[in-house]
Amino acid sequence: MLEKEVLNFEKTAIVGIVTQNQSEEKLNEYLDELEFLTFTAGGQVVKRFSQKMERPNPKTFMGTGKIEEIHAYVKENGISTLIFDDELTPSQQKNISKIIEECKILDRTHLILDIFAQRAETSYARTQVELAQCIYMLPRLSGLWTHLERQKGGIGMRGPGETEIETDRRIVRDRIALLKDKIKAIDKQMGTQRGNRGSMVRVALVGYTNVGKSTLMNAVGKSDVFVENKLFATLDTTVRKVVIKNLPFLLSDTVGFIRKLPTMLVDSFKSTLDEVREADLLLHVVDISHPEFEDHIASVNQTLLDIKANDKPVIMVFNKIDAYKHLTIDEDDLMTEKTPRHFTLEEWKSTWMSRVGEENALFISATNKENFEEFRERVYEAVRHIHITRFPYNKFLYPDYKDAIEKEVDDDEETE
Repeated sequence: MLEKEVLNFEKTAIVGIVTQNQSEEKLNEYLDELEFLTFTAGGQVVKRFSQKMERPNPKTFMGTGKIEEIHAYVKENGISTLIFDDELTPSQQKNISKIIEECKILDRTHLILDIFAQRAETSYARTQVELAQCIYMLPRLSGLWTHLERQKGGIGMRGPGETEIETDRRIVRDRIALLKDKIKAIDKQMGTQRGNRGSMVRVALVGYTNVGKSTLMNAVGKSDVFVENKLFATLDTTVRKVVIKNLPFLLSDTVGFIRKLPTMLVDSFKSTLDEVREADLLLHVVDISHPEFEDHIASVNQTLLDIKANDKPVIMVFNKIDAYKHLTIDEDDLMTEKTPRHFTLEEWKSTWMSRVGEENALFISATNKENFEEFRERVYEAVRHIHITRFPYNKFLYPDYKDAIEKEVDDDEETE
């Protein structure tokens, strides 16, 4: 069955460059991720191309000789899609397409947008993705886009001396304006919905894509959020009311972040990211079994900084401890130096607990529910602290802490 699925995948080659700012090791990490993105989109990577350059060629991204090598391979092996790891300028994409006419030329941004388009289930998500696609498409229009004129009537719609490409650009700009107005209306509606949720504490799951946020959401909230071992399995924000012990709060599952996240996606998914901005507590979920999880943490922290949500209390939740494996060094091996990839799980625990504090680091498996009671207790304590700070005398929600609150009142009376 799996072999049959692979046969239906598009044959794809991926391309990246080694520069002064990007080592060969780092490029391989990015290409691994690009290959997973390609698989998620429905492609099968059969070849990788790379080249060492000081900076990308402004005309063809790669050197002329390397482009010819790629062209020959594409022709000989029937490659249908060529994907570049970095965003191509409109002129680079046009020049490469002229040389390599046999296949589609995409970049990382275009690929991510395509995955988002596949994954968008609701009308709102589809609108957000279409807006991002239109913004990306606008500077890349060519004479091949004349089919767009069918979206608008003919008589009186074409200005004097206006070329087809100008008409296409005007149609796309009008579509962008329409989609922005539609998103503004939905944002306003969703803002009202958030305002109507009452005074319950809001907790948001954030993290890199495919770290297990939706699995954790299902385990904690007893919900049925779609889960799949692919990137961006979930685009729509899911909000559930969760009760731990006697304490209710709202838990939201948000879209995953990724390195080199297209800026137009950040802009168009503003309302989705508002769930993060308006949260009282962030649960930063990390896939500790991924060899580059520290880079993922840095990428998520940078995105939180970009959307101005980096000042909130955070609990680091290191997930997938059941899948964690570390490299080992033989006792007689005196040459190999110990690196973070050789750290045991216990060493990582001590490292991160000293970095963020014992109260702000958890190590769990959402799939096997390993250390799950500790996770629930920690989240409960954090949410309780926020709630008591906001409503210090709410005895209805906290019958267990009635004595503590009464003692606090007595202490206040004694002080007076």
